[in-house]
Amino acid sequence: MKKKSSSKDFVWRRKHLLGLKGMSADELIHLFNTAEGFKEISQRSIKKAPALRGKVVGNLFFEDSTRTRTSFALAVSRLSADIVEFTAKASSLSKGETLRDTARNLEAMGIDMVVVRHKAGGAANLLSQCIDACVINAGDGYHEHPTQGLLDIFTIRELRQDIKGLKVAIVGDIAHSRVARSNIWALHTLGAEVFLVGPPTLMPSAVSQLPVTVCHDFDSIIGQMDVLNMLRVQFERIGSPVIPSLLEYSRLFALTEKRMEKAKSDVIVMHPGPMNRGLEIEGTVADGPNSTVLRQVSNGLAVRMAVLFLVNQASKLPADERIDS
Repeated sequence: MKKKSSSKDFVWRRKHLLGLKGMSADELIHLFNTAEGFKEISQRSIKKAPALRGKVVGNLFFEDSTRTRTSFALAVSRLSADIVEFTAKASSLSKGETLRDTARNLEAMGIDMVVVRHKAGGAANLLSQCIDACVINAGDGYHEHPTQGLLDIFTIRELRQDIKGLKVAIVGDIAHSRVARSNIWALHTLGAEVFLVGPPTLMPSAVSQLPVTVCHDFDSIIGQMDVLNMLRVQFERIGSPVIPSLLEYSRLFALTEKRMEKAKSDVIVMHPGPMNRGLEIEGTVADGPNSTVLRQVSNGLAVRMAVLFLVNQASKLPADERIDS
């Protein structure tokens, strides 16, 4: 979709951000336009806005994270809210307390919004049903990672203006990637053509149900692509061997300088991080002129500020006017 100003009549109605599947193009565009406004704040000498003053956000991360957790914490600070940091290892979860009880106890302390990352798919949705606070999914199992998908597409939109008609390749370990799923749903909604590239053993079992084209030969399609989004192999989630060897995987699916010679000169190279340099992407490509890796990180802050702002706005609507699922 082309960049355009949000309609003055458009009202964001989602109290939670649980995933991008089912989100409309109008919602996505409104969120991106809101993020553009918040990105400007980061360029000021005083990088603060009072939009969430008096609010308290709980950062509940049950899995390790660097970029996402830090980005949300900084986004909360930029919006003048307070943050409560939470880790499973230092909590009553280690004593047997359930996720539901943990969240309800935190809510009883006055938390207005919860950012949650959890190894179980559906954890964010579960929380949204048992607490009154707004819930933002920061990654749940193999399900979705909506803010990463949003910042990826926000970055493409900055560089290409129009998402419709773009050919986007998501390359690597699709089976274990919640990032891939969020990208797939939103890119499809905005009119992009999505290609999944990787070995058959790293494709989702239900890939035929996704709005994508599957390809196992990276070299055969790379020259057609406008965007290459490289994913790492998530060895920590894999219980049995899925590739013959790292060398063989890299030979077939790594984005190397040699392979880049076949790509369009202005192809966008992305990676959600963390990167395994030398495995799925060469360091010279990751740091090269086509790379948007650091731009993605920077844009993640603006996107997460927008998400926090919008769900808070939706929480103020009458119950029959907002979307609570």
